[in-house]
Amino acid sequence: MPKKTIRDLDLTGKRVLVRVDFNVPLDQKDGGVVITDDTRIKETLPTLKYLIAAGAKVILCSHLGRPKGKRSEKESLRPVADHLHSLLGQSVAFSHDTIGEVPEKIIAHMKNGDVALLENVRFQAEEEANDPAFAQALAKLCDVYVNDAFGSAHRAHASTEGVAHHVGAAVSGLLMEKELQYLHDELEVPARPFVVILGGAKVNDKIAVIDRLLEKADTIIIGGGMAFTFRKLMQGIGIGRSLYKPEWEPIAQAAIDKAKARGVKLLVPIDGLVSDKFDFDAKTIGATQMIPPGESIPEGWEGLDIGPESVKLFSEEIAKAKTVLWNGPMGVFEIKATAKGTFDIAEAIAANQGAKTIIGGGDSVKAVKRAGVADKVTFISTGGGASLELLEGKTLPGVAALNDK
Repeated sequence: MPKKTIRDLDLTGKRVLVRVDFNVPLDQKDGGVVITDDTRIKETLPTLKYLIAAGAKVILCSHLGRPKGKRSEKESLRPVADHLHSLLGQSVAFSHDTIGEVPEKIIAHMKNGDVALLENVRFQAEEEANDPAFAQALAKLCDVYVNDAFGSAHRAHASTEGVAHHVGAAVSGLLMEKELQYLHDELEVPARPFVVILGGAKVNDKIAVIDRLLEKADTIIIGGGMAFTFRKLMQGIGIGRSLYKPEWEPIAQAAIDKAKARGVKLLVPIDGLVSDKFDFDAKTIGATQMIPPGESIPEGWEGLDIGPESVKLFSEEIAKAKTVLWNGPMGVFEIKATAKGTFDIAEAIAANQGAKTIIGGGDSVKAVKRAGVADKVTFISTGGGASLELLEGKTLPGVAALNDK
């Protein structure tokens, strides 16, 4: 999907509207607002610095939270403007309105290389409705539109899709370019062996991804809550009260059959840590025990993590890979007692320095960071839902709207 990027344009003196993903977590501290994780801001800095160096007038827009079309002080982007100022080392003008006279006046006084940030686009109900008039009002602010918000590219909103149809040029930023490279281009013809690791809770949430990747992968490893349906079918064991629904069985069986027909190795856990009591919201568990290979999970007990034999089995497969894609944890990694399996897999992926290792967004990103190996993998996606939809083979509206090369 070759799309034009900011490298393809002469941006000197141009008003460039950049859709970024500054949907960062905020917290109250010492009477002020602090950003508790600025990863998404830092990931777009290469794009911003390129535009500044190119002499563009850089106008940023983003959403933050879910204000549902109403102004909300706690979801204002003003603290982000202040933080961006410190990261860029230059002033960042802030417009308390998204469209209209206020931002127009700010932009009229901007010099080449200046940066401004508009208020939360979701303060306008027209944003999520992809209202054409709102999209045109955003387009009025710029000469060029840049989408660098991969995490929102699966949404057909005014600032992610609509505005692109009302400007002379609509191109991708450097972060968007990198996301598409690793989650699409690199996986079209991956270096082999290609090992896919999929975790998460529900089979039906990931089945489209499994089905798509069964056409490309040499090995697919299934972990997390959705693995219990596969274990029940493939190993014939009892799974206690582990995550499972009868309607997931035909979905999982279809994947098992397709893997067999295509000669794809399908691996599921062979042992695991179980507990007799589990409360995710309170982050607490009761008594635990390790269930060895071949044994059923007792009635009333629930599987929460993969065990050491599963880690060994999966790690041996990961070590042989030339391309690794990971999306979804192996267990309830948010609780220390049930995080070991997920962290061990993160370390196994990081240890294979001869492979391209791609972390496909969502909880897997949190896992590699908590495991302390984020700097040892090839690429970490900033998108959760967008990553999944791209891996499923879906067209992302925010990407489709950009100019082709």
